[in-house]
Amino acid sequence: MSGISTQLGPVLFKAACPECRARFELSAGSLRLAIGASRRTTFYSFTCPECGSAVRKPAGERIVELLTGGGVRTLRLHSTV
Repeated sequence: MSGISTQLGPVLFKAACPECRARFELSAGSLRLAIGASRRTTFYSFTCPECGSAVRKPAGERIVELLTGGGVRTLRLHSTV
């Protein structure tokens, strides 16, 4: 019985641009995740590789889980209270 190779390639995330409607895959290094105190202040962002637009989309719990698990750089936003 031989061992099973579990070598995986880089993680890619499917995304779409609301400006030009292009659909594409982005590596973890192309995305940024910001986690705030509320749903309103938790989002991910990227630059569209097709049109160059800066895109910002809300990130719910499942998205946060997927992005952090896939190695996306995360910024934790602190409240000023």
